[in-house]
Amino acid sequence: MKHSTPEFARIAEEGTVLRCQVGSGVHGLTVSDQGDRDELGICVEPPEYVIGLRSFEQYVHRTRPDHIRSGPGDLDLTVYSLRKWMRLALDGNPTVLLPLFVPESEIVAVTSVGHDLRANADRLLSRRAGRRFLGYMRAQRERMEGLRGGKHTNRPELIDRYGFDTKFAYHMLRLGIQGVELMRTGRLTLPMPEPDRTWLRELRRGEHSRAEALARTTELEERLVGLCETSDLPEEPDAAWADRWLVRTYQRAWADR
Repeated sequence: MKHSTPEFARIAEEGTVLRCQVGSGVHGLTVSDQGDRDELGICVEPPEYVIGLRSFEQYVHRTRPDHIRSGPGDLDLTVYSLRKWMRLALDGNPTVLLPLFVPESEIVAVTSVGHDLRANADRLLSRRAGRRFLGYMRAQRERMEGLRGGKHTNRPELIDRYGFDTKFAYHMLRLGIQGVELMRTGRLTLPMPEPDRTWLRELRRGEHSRAEALARTTELEERLVGLCETSDLPEEPDAAWADRWLVRTYQRAWADR
C-alpha cells in the first residue's frame, strides 16, 4: 500500500497528537555537511480507518523522490497511526520510543493526548526494549562489516575517505550507549550527554578508527546483554494498560469530531 497519498497526508495532519525530530539533531550528533532532518509523528486516524474496511497505518513524506538519498535541508517524515505506534513502542523499537523522551524544544506539534503519552512512558518500557536495542546495534555492526546486505552501502564516499562506513559505526555505538542507559535508568537523555556525544561526532567524522569503534561496541554489547537480565525494568511492558488507554483515547477523539 502506498503511504504518501493525499488522503493519507490529510489524515496524518488532522489527527496528529505528537510530532517531533528523531534524527541526528535530537541526539546532538549532527555533522554540518550531513544535515537532513528526520521527524516522526503519531496520529489518531478516523473511525472508518479502524472499524471500517479502509486501513491507515502510516504516512510517509520525503523531500526527495523515493530511492534518492536525502541531503542537507531535506525532510523525511513518518506519521504512524496511534495503534501501530503503540505496537512498535511496546516491542521496544528504538526510534519509535524517542518521542517519549525528546526535549520540548524538539517537539513540532503536540496535543493533550501526546502529553499524556509522554507522561506514561514508564508503562511502555521493559527489558524487551533492551533486547531490541541490542538487536539493532548488532545489525548496524553487521552492515558496517559487510556481513548483512553484502558489501553494498549507499555511502561509498565514507568508505573511500575513512576505510569504513562511519555512519553505520556511530549508529552502532549510539544504540549501545542508549540501550545501556535505558536499561539502567528507564530514561533516554536527549541530546546525548558528554563525553559520548563528542566521541560519536568525532567517529562520524572519521577521527576514530574502525578498531576503536568495534572495541567499544563489544564492551557495550556485553553490558547490555547483562542488563537485559538484571534491569529493574519489568520483563514485559504493561500491554493491558496500553490496550485500555488506546480504547479510551480513540473513543474520546472520535466523540470530539
